[in-house]
Amino acid sequence: MALSFESIMLLVVVALFWGTTNPFMKKGAVGIERIKASSRFKQLLQETLFLFTNFKYLAPFVINQIGSVVYYFTLQTTDLSLAIPVSNSLTFLITALTGRLLGEGNIHRNTYIGMLFILFGTTLCCYDKIGVAGTKLE
Repeated sequence: MALSFESIMLLVVVALFWGTTNPFMKKGAVGIERIKASSRFKQLLQETLFLFTNFKYLAPFVINQIGSVVYYFTLQTTDLSLAIPVSNSLTFLITALTGRLLGEGNIHRNTYIGMLFILFGTTLCCYDKIGVAGTKLE
């Protein structure tokens, strides 16, 4: 399956959608732990109602799902061996940085080192798949 620079960019866009929305959904879900119901089914209904009537949760959730749709269509032209590690590893990195910007706490030095390894590894995966100037190296 041929891989293009556009496919990689779409995977980065997916990671941006997923990574930036995760901390916002976490913030939007604050208060769900206080919901109590008499049965599991009623609990599920009340929690679902809480989340889907809460704009602070719903807006990032919709954006997150748009990222999932982009991911789905990107999989048609991208190898799974590249799509999964690129999108998931970059999502972790972007989630950590977005959480830091939202004041969720300081990022430990080891996390920054891990982020560098993620970027290096993702770059190597992409380089291996597209090679120099878009031609696969043999």
